[in-house]
Amino acid sequence: MPVARVADRVKSGQWVRHWVRSSGCALLLAGAAAAQGLGGAPAASAAQAMPLPLSGLNPQAGSVTATQNATPGAGVNTLSPNVVAQGAFAGSIAPAAPAFNGKLSLADAIQRGLSYNLGAAQWSNAVRQAAGQSRSARAALMPNLNGSLTEQLEQLSLRATGFNFKLPSSAGFSIPGVVGPFSYMDLQASLSQSLLDFTALNNYRSRQQSLRATELEFQNARDLVVLGVGGAYLGVIAAESRIGAAEAQLATANAILNQSQQRRGVGAAPQLTVNQNQVQASIQQLQLATLRNDLAKRKIELARMIGLPPNSAYQITDAVPFAPPPAMTEEQAVALALRQRTDLEAAAAQSGAAQMSVAAARAERLPSASIAGSYGVIGTSIAQNSHGVFTLAGTLNLPLWHGGRTSGDIEQAEAALAQRQSEAADLHSQIEAQVQEDYLDLNTAASEVQVAQNNLSVAQQALQMTRDRFQAGVINTVELIQAQQQVSAAEQDFIGSVYAHNLAKLTLARDLGNAPASWTRYLKVEPAP
Repeated sequence: MPVARVADRVKSGQWVRHWVRSSGCALLLAGAAAAQGLGGAPAASAAQAMPLPLSGLNPQAGSVTATQNATPGAGVNTLSPNVVAQGAFAGSIAPAAPAFNGKLSLADAIQRGLSYNLGAAQWSNAVRQAAGQSRSARAALMPNLNGSLTEQLEQLSLRATGFNFKLPSSAGFSIPGVVGPFSYMDLQASLSQSLLDFTALNNYRSRQQSLRATELEFQNARDLVVLGVGGAYLGVIAAESRIGAAEAQLATANAILNQSQQRRGVGAAPQLTVNQNQVQASIQQLQLATLRNDLAKRKIELARMIGLPPNSAYQITDAVPFAPPPAMTEEQAVALALRQRTDLEAAAAQSGAAQMSVAAARAERLPSASIAGSYGVIGTSIAQNSHGVFTLAGTLNLPLWHGGRTSGDIEQAEAALAQRQSEAADLHSQIEAQVQEDYLDLNTAASEVQVAQNNLSVAQQALQMTRDRFQAGVINTVELIQAQQQVSAAEQDFIGSVYAHNLAKLTLARDLGNAPASWTRYLKVEPAP
């Protein structure tokens, strides 16, 4: 450009105004590009230990408990068996269940329980949740890649930022107080990666141990489902047996009543005898109604546990008679339980998770390193008038003082570790006690079965002789009613003792572990008569 023309533009102020506008826009675009570039490389922050619950137990999941309580004075039967399912184990999910034909075997009931019981389903979902938590903890160790596309329209007030210059009027030009509006586009990709972070690493290891513990608890929940569903099925069998015995007793009472009425008709028996027999028949009818009510409730409870409609309109197809358990000494059973019980393995895994949590908390005092960078293009148009921008930053984080947070995290983690180690030691002792109690119940129930069977045979013989003497007119109705009551008590004792023995075997199968695969070795199943 000729010197004279430049001098003319300077005099007129056109060149200066052009320089201010272009330079202002250039500075503004440069500042925006720098801001965008720095935004792609955020400052690294130190990881913090993930706190764990104090206890590794989960009381909200529910429980299944089999009890054998002593009840002296009820015939010869001194054990009163019962199975109680609480919480989620008492319910079930409602999926599109397979077609049900109204007949239910013990194997079908247990299989349905394993598939649809709410307790098992809850632990299955807990496994999924723990797996997700483990993946979230792993994400702190993995690269983070993000992309962004920004189009921005701006207008700036230079006076508001302190850029306020007043030139003399003789200069022939002025600096504008407002720049813009102008626009630009920014396309970027950013990457950040943790290079060294022992806290994040131990957090991930802790979550892995928690996942392992949850998977083992799911297997333990399946053992509880076998005990709960199998025990409920055995309870239904016992209730049906009691009804059968009560119906037989009612038939006997009605037969004796008819006989006494016939004898009263010919003057061979007084009205008092007829009245006594009428009362006895009514008592048998009341007992039968009560037993039928108990059976219906037990069947509804069983249906609730295995995903069937909550009603009693189905048929039990199996019977489980008395049979000795597999040959195994108590010491062998204890050793097997300590090897197979998944809840004991889960307690050890919970302790391992707490140990990793302690390591993560202590690692908060160690340095950590990370790297972050971004690359992109910025300009008035991505395809045209754009230029590449990038940032790359490496960060070494040196923890100096966090207000005592690290000490607090360590104290929390150590408390959880101490609690979980105590729970694991207690569970070891509890398993030994459970197996010993199972053998006590087995031996007692087996003795009761033998005694009750002998008593039933003797009582039936005594009833027959008493009926013969009553027909001969040698005795009155009172002795006949007493003999009938003895037979009824002996039948109830025999039914209860067989139920107690079968429940003790099923409880032993659960307490030894791996009940879904081993329960058939402990219960002798045959078609119901």
